Amino acid sequence: MRKPARTSDHKHSLWSRLGPGLITGAADDDPSGIATYSQVGAGLGYGILWTAIFTFPLMVGIQTVSARIGRVTGQGLAANIRRHYPPWLLYAIVSLLLFANTINIAADIGAMGAALKLLIGGSAHWYAIAFGLLSLLLQIFVPFPRYAPILKVLTLALLAYVATVFVVKIPWQQVLFQTFMPSLSLRGDYVVAVVAVFGTTISPYLFFWQASQEVEDQRAAPGEKPLIAAPEQARGQLRRIKIDTYVGMGFSNLVAFFIMLTAAVTLNLHGITDIQTSAQAALALRPLAGDFAYVLFSAGIVGTGLLAVPILAGSAAYAVAETFKWRIGLGLKLLQARGFYAILSVATLLGVALNFTSIDPIRALFWCAVINGVIALPIMVVMMLMAVRADIMGAFVITRRLTVLGWLATAAMAVVVVAMFMTSFVA
Repeated sequence: MRKPARTSDHKHSLWSRLGPGLITGAADDDPSGIATYSQVGAGLGYGILWTAIFTFPLMVGIQTVSARIGRVTGQGLAANIRRHYPPWLLYAIVSLLLFANTINIAADIGAMGAALKLLIGGSAHWYAIAFGLLSLLLQIFVPFPRYAPILKVLTLALLAYVATVFVVKIPWQQVLFQTFMPSLSLRGDYVVAVVAVFGTTISPYLFFWQASQEVEDQRAAPGEKPLIAAPEQARGQLRRIKIDTYVGMGFSNLVAFFIMLTAAVTLNLHGITDIQTSAQAALALRPLAGDFAYVLFSAGIVGTGLLAVPILAGSAAYAVAETFKWRIGLGLKLLQARGFYAILSVATLLGVALNFTSIDPIRALFWCAVINGVIALPIMVVMMLMAVRADIMGAFVITRRLTVLGWLATAAMAVVVVAMFMTSFVA
């Protein structure tokens, strides 16, 4: 006799309860994010560490909202926006998301190639091609029930950045004091650093991915349905989402904290304050922290890139496919969801191709961050409005506490977007 759905089984381990939230949180620390955290840690030292504490509850709030929308409605964010909002809003958001994700894929694949070159030599460009093709082939030809655990295991690559801290000397008393009692500043470089951390941490592709993965998980599990159609499953599912998201976002911010701390305690203290890429951060780390820290840092770039690239491509594919009512899902075979896999393939292959052009990857990544920040705000506003509508969420409109937390995250992103424009275009 088949066991009941896992949502009603309280004996499962914590690891078995983790899925979309853990994977989403880990994907936030992609190679581009590692470059950003290394840059701000090297530039500002301990004075920027507080941001990892501050962004944690905001990420929990907005990612929980996205997960609940997916699980309750059985539809991803783009499908829900299509059903309830004007077409122009949907087309604008999805077009910008596709553009930003493709640039981000290019930056991440390039960083992975450069990191592997640091470790074993060879051609960074050839490695970039190999990483892009590997990611694409896994998504297309490995069934989702087997592919999801691969992504889950890849989250462990981020432990390299936790381990790195323990091979360098840390003045923990000073670190903790400046983390919880920071000296804030309105200097241009400080504001830019805070904007960069927020823009890297709260990203639109994470909203789309987690909502869509909740839908994928529900469709892949026997007996599970959207909560609006099966309210008796709600208690277990909403509890799992809460645990999954708290752990995932906690893990994400913990790793970001340790990356900034590693850069602060090594690079910043030795006067190395201009770091542009994650590979450059790894290379600069070697003479200061030793070969072991250097290898861990470089290997982490490759590991987290293998996790982030399929999520960037996948979130774009989900959004575009839902916009045009195509069949979607990593659980479907290639010929069953040709449009979905076509977008996934184009985003990945274009990302690889951009590494062979004269486009400045640092400048491109800057514009990617600007676009992400700009589109994150309207997406967050729409998500919050959807999450409190009974005609969308039924009896599962979000609680007052989650509403407050979600709107706080949205307000914080609004401040970041304004600051981004002021520091980038006015200064």
